[in-house]
Amino acid sequence: MSKRQNLLASGVFLLAFLGHRSTVNSVELTFELPDNARECFFEEIKKNQTATLEFQVVTGGQYDVDVQLVSPTQEILYKQVKTQFDSHQFTAQATGIYAACFSNEFSTFSHKLIYMDFQVGDEQPLPGVDEHSTVLTQLESSSQEIHKSLNAILDYQTHHRLREAQGRKRAEDLNERVLWWSLTETVAILVIAIGQVIVLRNFFSEKKPSQMSYQQFK
Repeated sequence: MSKRQNLLASGVFLLAFLGHRSTVNSVELTFELPDNARECFFEEIKKNQTATLEFQVVTGGQYDVDVQLVSPTQEILYKQVKTQFDSHQFTAQATGIYAACFSNEFSTFSHKLIYMDFQVGDEQPLPGVDEHSTVLTQLESSSQEIHKSLNAILDYQTHHRLREAQGRKRAEDLNERVLWWSLTETVAILVIAIGQVIVLRNFFSEKKPSQMSYQQFK
């Protein structure tokens, strides 16, 4: 094969790689969970299909939430109480609608911001890679490695953004607490200073004797 043909084949394969879309059914979102509230997300999963539920509390309260994964037969497949983050993978035993429920009912005033990633199914290989029985070429092997690395980078970036948002929120909360504490200290110092001035003035102020006392003394 000539050099021009090699370049053409490489270009076609890279276009196929860049235009490839995964058939994985994934629900990835960030939502707000109010206090005393419960939110459920539903996903249809076929029998013997693998699914993964991953979540993390980004902001709010003690950064914890109750989580349940319920099967179509109302069987609880997974349950966590007051958990900050976790990941659970399972294989569906029956075809139907599965529910991932998040509860903040134990909290009376704090809202929670929650990240959830609900992936269903396995990612399909790159087109043209596993369609032949011969040994993979160096280009195909490199493309597979690049594809896996890109997916890993996407996951790392997502978790990094979550940690950054969580750290920023904690810093803002700490800054707000320091501000209010400083204002409280300032007000307390002013009140104490004014009180001391009033007490000292009472100590050194001259008191005029009454007319009766003056006559008795005379």
